Amino acid sequence: MSKTSSVYRNLKRVKMAAKYANVRSKLKAIINDKNAPEDERFQATLKLAELPRNSSKVRIRNRCKITGRSRSYSRKFGVSRVELRDMASFGEIPGLVKSSW
Repeated sequence: MSKTSSVYRNLKRVKMAAKYANVRSKLKAIINDKNAPEDERFQATLKLAELPRNSSKVRIRNRCKITGRSRSYSRKFGVSRVELRDMASFGEIPGLVKSSW
């Protein structure tokens, strides 16, 4: 189990990224528009820099839904490899079986 502070910090980032998603996308559209005036693009860059760092999607860390483990995360199931193996062994994931030979 990971530290709860790490899990809550990540949840805070998820909420903040959702909150600022529209603002960030509009500013990025202005910045990437090559036909816009250079001064307007520069002002959009400054406004984007003023936004909180945690409002960026790239700062969100994929974490296991059960334990909060950040490493070896499986996107398809939303859990880490450890929990995925346990769930597969107990038959909690339909169609997934632990191989043995």
